[in-house]
Amino acid sequence: MKKLISLLAISAAFAGSAFAQTTPTAPPYAPVNQDIKAASPKSAYVQDARGVIVRDPFGLCWRTGYWTPADAVPGCDLPLCVEPEKLENGKCVAPPPPPPAPAPVQPAPAPVPAPVPTAQKVSFAADAFFDFDKSVLKPEGKAKLDEVTSKLNSINLEVIIAVGHTDSVGTDEYNQKLSVRRAEAVKAYIISKGVDATRVYTEGKGEKQPVADNKTAEGRAKNRRVEIEVVGTSK
Repeated sequence: MKKLISLLAISAAFAGSAFAQTTPTAPPYAPVNQDIKAASPKSAYVQDARGVIVRDPFGLCWRTGYWTPADAVPGCDLPLCVEPEKLENGKCVAPPPPPPAPAPVQPAPAPVPAPVPTAQKVSFAADAFFDFDKSVLKPEGKAKLDEVTSKLNSINLEVIIAVGHTDSVGTDEYNQKLSVRRAEAVKAYIISKGVDATRVYTEGKGEKQPVADNKTAEGRAKNRRVEIEVVGTSK
């Protein structure tokens, strides 16, 4: 009987010794300004009643017997978190990145200004276009009109206006009709060069709009004229 009691006592002593080696006792204090929450309820560090990891007198965290390097937490076996990281469950966690800034609103492109029509007016001596008292174009007149129509490819043509004028010799009625016939002869030639007929207009002014004195031969020659106005926009 005495042998049995002795054996039980020895077994209990060994068990107690083994337990003491695997479970270190925490000191009766918590470190000042260094309280660190354990990584989880099953932390590999010794915790106080508040769940705060306790430290030894040298400020080192107390490890349990099953601690491994994988259980290291910031402030104990890892550096403390650096802002903006926060300690969460024993790990330094960076805050989520801010949402991307909205793309800047691009200003609407400025409207392209509408092309402004330009007009070019040329005055030709009627004597260079027609024989006296005639409305049939002479070769010299056709050459002048060829110069005008050759420039039409560089513009978006809107209209061509041909206006005939005469001197004061003869009656008003006769001169009016002559000026119209000459303007129509100019139109017919321009159309023959491929210009749309709906874009060519004619007008006869007779002797109503002189540009010089009809009392002299030189003045009358200036009044006998054909004015051609081309209206369009540049391409």
